[in-house]
Amino acid sequence: MAELLCYRCGTSLAALSLPLSRLDECPSCSVHLHCCRMCRYYDPSVTEECTEEDAEEVREKARANFCDYFKPGDDGFDPAALEAEARSRQSLEALFGESDEESDQGGADGDGRRDSDGGLSDAEDLFR
Repeated sequence: MAELLCYRCGTSLAALSLPLSRLDECPSCSVHLHCCRMCRYYDPSVTEECTEEDAEEVREKARANFCDYFKPGDDGFDPAALEAEARSRQSLEALFGESDEESDQGGADGDGRRDSDGGLSDAEDLFR
């Protein structure tokens, strides 16, 4: 088996002991590792996205599960998917104008209702 990588960020998981426990997380991005997306039987091109015929269906493929057929696969990481996610985030930030960290801080008075020049936002004007 080739080096085991996190399916989401591509970080090496060589430091983790096998078999992966149900609650193991990636040390870099904190996603669950005992999930369909990390399994050798995961295949998005087939029905229920699993090639193991006896496995029960798991609806959330990126969440920890109790599947008895789980075997970590070495082909879960797709660099193109990581790049597509980064492009999508950039597009959203361009569309909405700020990142999550900035929006959590709110405006100058902390309530998030002030626009960039200190006045009330257009949405606030609607309710006056």
